Amino acid sequence: MYITGVTFVWFDPGFWSGATVDSNLIRVLHVLLTERSVSRAALKLGQTQPAVSVALRRLRALTGDPLLVRSGNGMVPTEHGLTLVAAAEQALLGIGKILEPATNFDPVQSNRVFRIGSPDYLDVFFVPSVIERFHAEAPNATLEICHLMSEESYEQKLAVGQLDQVIGNWRTPPYQLHLQPLCEDELVCLLRDGHPIRAGAMTAQAYSSALHLGVSPRNVAGPDTIDAELSRTGFSRRVTTHIPYFCMAPYVLVRSDLVFTTTRAFATHYSKILPLRIEPFPVPARALTYYQLWHERSHKDQGSRWLRALVSKAASSIFPHGEARSPMAISS
Repeated sequence: MYITGVTFVWFDPGFWSGATVDSNLIRVLHVLLTERSVSRAALKLGQTQPAVSVALRRLRALTGDPLLVRSGNGMVPTEHGLTLVAAAEQALLGIGKILEPATNFDPVQSNRVFRIGSPDYLDVFFVPSVIERFHAEAPNATLEICHLMSEESYEQKLAVGQLDQVIGNWRTPPYQLHLQPLCEDELVCLLRDGHPIRAGAMTAQAYSSALHLGVSPRNVAGPDTIDAELSRTGFSRRVTTHIPYFCMAPYVLVRSDLVFTTTRAFATHYSKILPLRIEPFPVPARALTYYQLWHERSHKDQGSRWLRALVSKAASSIFPHGEARSPMAISS
């Protein structure tokens, strides 16, 4: 939720003593201090750079501090600016709670905008089902599917209302967020029909000797889920080609002898429309659990509860026999 048009007087002497501040200015402050760039802040806020520059001048006058200063080719927050990040975030969260309606939610009548963060490996087989159900139940509402890049802090986006919830299959979800397991899926190998590794011959040795395709979103450090699982069991793979998006992988496989390790749901979708086949993952591996995660700020909101129930139903329709074994972890 983007908060605009609220004006209040802040009496905290550690912030703006007796100053009248609108909520949009607080949001600009938060984005400037976290993005550390006027141009990036303007893009994220949907405002012009001159407008953000004017807001920065106002903020400097109100606080009596530069807030952002030049450092090399970029900008960094001042010491005082750093102390205001948490204060601005808490202020936005507080305003959001004040403005969040506590009334019953009617999806048929709602024109609300909902935002779900999702990595692109769910785009082809899961997200379309969510969208179909969403518009069937809430014809006047708007749904925004936001691509989650691995380096982004979705926890912060949930906290300030830029996202209502996120969906993914993390091995260890953040403990401070509410979560609901949706379903489980297994790892498999996806490769072209004419691959030198014959059908049924994907042994652990064949897997280790093969050339592999990997998805590496930008700015990701350390092993990915697949390599972490292989390392746990004492195996490894040789990834010779890296691409930035999961949905590119099937089309690369059709024209190469690479092997792609992915989930069965993803592989099944593409094996039906492209000359690809699925082979069992030859290494003992744990199932991947898909979750939906959300912040405390939206835990009791009726609209958010409706959206979580809708996502859960979509998951059940795709994985009718693969529900997670612990769906009672936290109530929706």
